[in-house]
Amino acid sequence: MAMTGGTAAALPMSNHTRERVTVAKLTLENFYSTLLTQHEEREMRQKKLEKAMEEEGLPDEEKVMRRSQHARKETEFLRLKRTRLGLDDFESLKVIGRGAFGEVRLVQKKDTGHIYAMKILRKADMLEKEQVAHIRAERDILVEADGAWVVKMFYSFQDKRNLYLIMEFLPGGDMMTLLMKKDTLSEEATQFYIAETVLAIDSIHQLGFIHRDIKPDNLLLDSRGHVKLSDFGLCTGLKKAHRTEFYRNLTHNPPSDFSFQNMNSKRKAETWKKNRRQLAYSTVGTPDYIAPEVFMQTGYNKLCDWWSLGVIMYEMLIGYPPFCSETPQETYRKVMNWKETLVFPPEVPISERAKDLILRFCTDAENRIGAVSSVDWEHIRERPAAISIEIKSIDDTSNFDDFPESDILQPANATEPDFKSKDWVFLNYTYKRFEGLTQRGTIPTYMKAGKA
Repeated sequence: MAMTGGTAAALPMSNHTRERVTVAKLTLENFYSTLLTQHEEREMRQKKLEKAMEEEGLPDEEKVMRRSQHARKETEFLRLKRTRLGLDDFESLKVIGRGAFGEVRLVQKKDTGHIYAMKILRKADMLEKEQVAHIRAERDILVEADGAWVVKMFYSFQDKRNLYLIMEFLPGGDMMTLLMKKDTLSEEATQFYIAETVLAIDSIHQLGFIHRDIKPDNLLLDSRGHVKLSDFGLCTGLKKAHRTEFYRNLTHNPPSDFSFQNMNSKRKAETWKKNRRQLAYSTVGTPDYIAPEVFMQTGYNKLCDWWSLGVIMYEMLIGYPPFCSETPQETYRKVMNWKETLVFPPEVPISERAKDLILRFCTDAENRIGAVSSVDWEHIRERPAAISIEIKSIDDTSNFDDFPESDILQPANATEPDFKSKDWVFLNYTYKRFEGLTQRGTIPTYMKAGKA
């Protein structure tokens, strides 16, 4: 260190040293943050047990036995948390989904036989397309949102090449597939799904999160046909579909939407459904469900999710979303001019009440509402779903598309770039859920048909 006039002048820090300091700081912060979280979670589980025993009115001897069982589970959880979980612990059964940054596979955990959905994301794509913050948000939401309305994550881990999320497998498929099978839904069925999605969206809003990507692809259906939210900016991310400059960057003469505009509603629905799968799996995505204020980039809040719900409600009742066009650029133009372009085709009869609700979701943000009247909110998840799901086994994938195999799980070859130097950005990605590690028996409750 050089001396300048009796004071020490600091030497400039190299990028390598600066990165090492960042890694050390993050490692320490994560270590103590994890310790605190584990302690809070353990206390919460204990309180939950005491509350359940009080409600059941158990005698003292039974309470002592339950506490002892719970203590053994906690000890086992700590032991199992220290074991390293990896790809070798799971058998891959089938590819059930594919997105811009990876894919989803049906897998079976070898030691328990439990069936899960494994989301696999390529680190190279995450880094290249600057999606690290979004996948961190996804992982954090899935850890925090431990309720009936969000798909449950049991484990997360990583290797040199990929990130892995082990989620509950929801055999009912997604709302996109259901809407493609049906021409339209009845108003009663639509009310059911919209009401459940209101509760699902509200549950993440209460945690302080905004989904920003509410669309039928991200509304999953469990074995009884009830809704669960998924995909918090992970497989699709906040990609080009959310960025205004992507649509402004047009050729001077964008393709005409004239032929699409002159189609009747039946032809529009057919054209929309024909192109829908391609849109779902593209890296660009679709702007159909995105609120206008998200494009404007002047700031938006959780109200953008209610706009998306209004678009989905329109699609359920009409057969296609209100702003669908032949090009994403034209869809963007229609969304931005929604006061002129949001119209109801006269040949598709829907009630004034349904129209009114759609227009209360799809309006200026300051006038937007997130509520549905005349719904039994308390018991909606206990009642039969509007459309029942037929599940033949715990690994039934009949409600999913077929996908060809890929090489995403193949060992990395020598010519591939090594992201080891960048691995610190994925620090503390690993997670293990208490129920996932301490559950016994080959079929967890959530997988059994007839259980929520």
